Amino acid sequence: MEKFPSVKRATATSTAGDDKYDVEQPAPPLPASEASQKPYFELTEQMPHLTDPKLISEMRLAVSGVAQTHSMLQALGERPDHESVDTAKAKLAEIEMNLAMQLEEIALSPRGEESPKDVEERKALEREKQIYKSVLSLDEMHEAYEKLLTEAEERLQKIYDAAVAGGDVADIEEKEEVVEEELNEDVVTILKAAEGNEPVERVNLSGKRLKFLPEAFGRIKSLVVLDLSNNQLEAIPDSIAGLESLEELNVSSNLLEALPDSIGLLFKLKILDVSGNKLTALPDSICRCRSLVELNAGFNKLSYLPTNIGYELVNLRRLSVPLNKLRHFPSSIGEMKSLCFLDAHFNELQGLTPSIGRLTNLEILNLSSNFSDLKELPQTIGDLSSLKELDLSNNQIHELPDTFGRLDNLMKLNVEQNPLVEPPKEIVDEGVEAVRAYMVKRRLDRLLAEEQRSMFEENTEANSSILTRSASWLTRMVSNVTGNLSGYLGAAGNSNADPYLNQPR
Repeated sequence: MEKFPSVKRATATSTAGDDKYDVEQPAPPLPASEASQKPYFELTEQMPHLTDPKLISEMRLAVSGVAQTHSMLQALGERPDHESVDTAKAKLAEIEMNLAMQLEEIALSPRGEESPKDVEERKALEREKQIYKSVLSLDEMHEAYEKLLTEAEERLQKIYDAAVAGGDVADIEEKEEVVEEELNEDVVTILKAAEGNEPVERVNLSGKRLKFLPEAFGRIKSLVVLDLSNNQLEAIPDSIAGLESLEELNVSSNLLEALPDSIGLLFKLKILDVSGNKLTALPDSICRCRSLVELNAGFNKLSYLPTNIGYELVNLRRLSVPLNKLRHFPSSIGEMKSLCFLDAHFNELQGLTPSIGRLTNLEILNLSSNFSDLKELPQTIGDLSSLKELDLSNNQIHELPDTFGRLDNLMKLNVEQNPLVEPPKEIVDEGVEAVRAYMVKRRLDRLLAEEQRSMFEENTEANSSILTRSASWLTRMVSNVTGNLSGYLGAAGNSNADPYLNQPR
């Protein structure tokens, strides 16, 4: 969309200085009486090479389609994260099972009827079921509209390219002829060698302009290392599951939009590089590649990682996912106890799961350039006892957590381009040791302040209790004295009167 020029359009809210029009977010149109006096799009002025009326009309329709789809996505609100969707699916299956068991119990009961308690339980389950179904429905709607948006943007791109090239609508709608691809000579040589029972362990087809990989490649059982980087591959065949000895697979810098589910059958795979493609997700089956030690999925379009990735890839030492659209890490990431290196710079991370503190072997952590999305770190960051390098630059972090001073092995820290208040800039400029010492003192000061406040509250309560007891004792004493005095001045007083004074005269 950035290739399209800003065009003028008169609107009901436009002023003399408003001469720009956003094609993706159009302003309200003029009333019918005024709209007829000014053009809807002045594409012919901004793009004078547009002369075909049909092409202009197609472009306007395409722009409208992109704008409407954007509006629908905004109206839907935020898309549920992948972990929430997986949880909803699991809960739905559990509820369905419970409902089925209830029906079976009713059918086996003597009366064959639901008790009032059973009715309430079933209604509660049905309500819960609707909640989880709505989560899945929202995710499906997002998926559908995002697909429509992609298609609309691709069509708009084709129209624009045709306009720039001076073509017409016929050029856009003309179908490409299907041309059977010829096998690359190197690929043919490798396949022949494998068929001749010659052991093939390493294959390097990097930069060979390959557009597809033949299914026959999956029959090379002896293959240990396969490099398919820097080609034009749009898909990896399912037959790759047949490479039972494969330990290293490099398919970086291709045009892959998805990985086959069969990749999960590569049980000996240790190194996987899928960076520089068009992947929007990693298949859940990748979690079954439990021998993985290194995974590089950077420079893609990933918006989430598989929910169970941490529970399964317990041997992973290096995880690189920079330049993606990740907003969260799954909570299972804390189970990657072998992880030493984690790079997630240039994403859209909105925070870190507290479970990240369980990565006690992590030595290098790069969370830079998540910009306005990353505003704070969890207190558990202080549990990363092996951490040596931490990059937090280009974020919106105002304050480092109190536990930061516990990072005893930290040697390199970058917090540039953050609105950091604690610790202050002058401390940061002195280096890691100064920052650590400052945070330790700050934590101790806070703990001391909390202890003093707690002691003060305890003393206040104790004093209050003493005063209450003292007041109670004093009240009883005054009551007793008053009672005794009353008795003395009353009946007791008459018995002590002088009889001589009471004699009648």
